Amino acid sequence: MSTQLAQRELLNLQPRHRWTVMEYHKMAEVGLLNEDSRVELIDGEIIEMAPIGSEHAGHNNYLMNFLAYRLYGKAVVAGQNPVALGSYEEPQPDIAVLRWRNDAYRGALPHAEDVLLIIEISDSTLRYDRDVKVPLYAKNGIPEVWLLDIQNRQLEIYCEPRNGVYQQRRSQCTGKIAPILCPDAVIDLEQLFRKPASNV
Repeated sequence: MSTQLAQRELLNLQPRHRWTVMEYHKMAEVGLLNEDSRVELIDGEIIEMAPIGSEHAGHNNYLMNFLAYRLYGKAVVAGQNPVALGSYEEPQPDIAVLRWRNDAYRGALPHAEDVLLIIEISDSTLRYDRDVKVPLYAKNGIPEVWLLDIQNRQLEIYCEPRNGVYQQRRSQCTGKIAPILCPDAVIDLEQLFRKPASNV
């Protein structure tokens, strides 16, 4: 076994400090983190978020505009903003559809009970989103999660969280779909996944 590998294995055995949401916010207050820091707090660890490519950004823009238009006055549609989930978790989902509040959550961050739907758009982060973030949302009782798999052009739908696990999971590539708690926002998946025309 190489020295580097042995050192890594020893590090994995060492207890790690789990940062609380309060400590995480304190880092921002003293300037260790700022609004340009692309990080989120997952199970007490500060995780660096992947850069956003054009296809990821385009799908995000499409869904944000569509949902905001369809749900205005019924729900708040937040893009890449934090959601407070317990003492050690503050993820920043690509899109969170939240219960309507007149102050648009200016007074406080949304919590699990405020969330109607979370959408994660996955390109290079598919495994992380599926294996880390989806279980995190299930553990916190988020009623529905959509995982938009850009590479395979399919939508994974997770719902019915119970005992920290989503009881229902299915994939859909075509047809129309609406969030369970926002049935007015019917999305045509063929239109969502349509290849953009060349700009040349």
